[in-house]
Formats: sequence, structure tokens, C-alpha cells
Amino acid sequence: MGPFADDLLHNKAVLITGGATGLGRAMGEMFLKLGARLAIASRREEALKQAAQQMSSENNVVFYKSCDVRDPAQVLDLIQAVEQHFGKIDVLVNNAAGNFISPTEKLSPRAVDAVLNIVLHGTFYTTLEVGKRWIDNGQRGVMLNIVTSYASSGSGSGFVVPSAAAKAGVLALTRSLAVEWAKYGIRQVAIAPGPFPTEGAWSRLSPTPELEQRMIERIPLRRTGNQEELAHLAAYLISDYASYINGEVVTIDGGEWLQGAGQFNDLLEVTPQQWESLSAMTRNGK
Repeated sequence: MGPFADDLLHNKAVLITGGATGLGRAMGEMFLKLGARLAIASRREEALKQAAQQMSSENNVVFYKSCDVRDPAQVLDLIQAVEQHFGKIDVLVNNAAGNFISPTEKLSPRAVDAVLNIVLHGTFYTTLEVGKRWIDNGQRGVMLNIVTSYASSGSGSGFVVPSAAAKAGVLALTRSLAVEWAKYGIRQVAIAPGPFPTEGAWSRLSPTPELEQRMIERIPLRRTGNQEELAHLAAYLISDYASYINGEVVTIDGGEWLQGAGQFNDLLEVTPQQWESLSAMTRNGK
């Protein structure tokens, strides 16, 4: 039994970028349980197809379309396709992201762009495309942005500097548009997750058992997050019950940021030789 009525999101058309795996998929599965109509997007067509098939039911088929959010033309095609399929979009969840740990002085411009283009530019492109349509059509809507706890603490975090900068930009976008677009009935909300183990991202950010244990020890609750916990929070924030919440970021990290800002700052103790090994591991996805 969940905390919500089964019809909490009845008939709401929700688009999630990065929706085939990880937290995006967890949110999508929760939204479906609560009556939403769901569209998911990511760059990997096969992963999307598989996720959509597994998540769909006889009465509620998940729509999917591949999209690289770094490309405004692909974003336009995505939004048009979802609107054509459902007739409208009620909720946009900007979840697509990219991140990896590295000493900042070792980053190339291409590595920086790899993160900023997905996280900041991609979020901006989807937000603009959907927001303009809502404003032109006089439609109310909700935009939920997934940021990070180190973006909301104001201190950033070492060793994930492109992500910290990009997510801080997304948080600023959230709060700025909360003021500017409220008159159109468009709400902006954000979630700042702490450590939530997900396939893929977890291997790049905590590639060894020792680093994983150090991360857990930083959390006052002494555990990582459960994806369903985040999905419940997301469901509430996009629902009509949260209609007076605007421009707010909710941190869900077990109290980690209160104990010490900078989620990855403990990596100061990693030696240059260990960084070489970690870099090879994250490139191989191990």
C-alpha cells in the first residue's frame, strides 16, 4: 500500500527525460500506478523500447521516443510527438543527466561539455519548448527538475565540478521561472537527491566498495536512498495537492548535506595512482 490514492495523477500526461532507467524509470513506474499517462525519452532507443514494454499495461501504454536533449531540433521533435500522441503535456520532468568523478584539472573542454550540454542546456531546451507551448495555449502545467544536494547547498562539490555548475544553473532556472511563469499557471519544483544507487551512474560515481562505504558513513541515517522514496516525493510535487509549492527544492539525502557540504569532497584523499585506476574503471562502467 502506498501513501496516495490510486487516482492522484489520473489522466495527467507526463514526459520524463532520461526515463528508461534509474530514477527516471522509478518515477515513471510510480506515476503510472497513480493513473498518469507516461512518455519517456532518452538517447538509447533499445533501452527505451524495453522499458516502455515492461512498464506498459493493457489499459495504459507507455509512449517512448529517442531524443538527445543536447539537440534543440530533437527536443522539438520529441515535444511535438508527445503532444500528438496524448493531445497535451501536463508535466515535464527534466531528469536526463550525465556525471563522472575526476580531478577538475584533468578535464578537457569536451568532458566539460558532455555534462553541461545534457544537464544545463538540455534542461533549458526542453523547458523552453514546453513552456512556450503552455503559455501560447493558456495551459497550466508543472515542471519538475532533478538537481543534486550539492547544488542546493550553495557550496558545490569537488571532483564533480561540471555537474555542480550545471545543476546549480538548473536550480537557478527553477527559481527564476517560478517567479516569471507563475502568472501563466506554470509551477516549478525541484528535487535534490543525495546518494541513490542506480545502475550506470553509481558505477561512475562510486566505483569501489571502499568509496561506497565512505559515502554511506557521511549520511546521518547511515544508508543510501530507496528509489521508491524519491518517486513518492516526485508524485506529490507534481500533483494538484502541491499546487501552492512553487520554486522550492526538496532535498532528500538522509541529512547528508547538513553533516558536511560537498558530497564528493572526501575524494581529496585519493592518490594520483588511485585516480588513474578509478578513471579506467569509470570508463569501463565497472
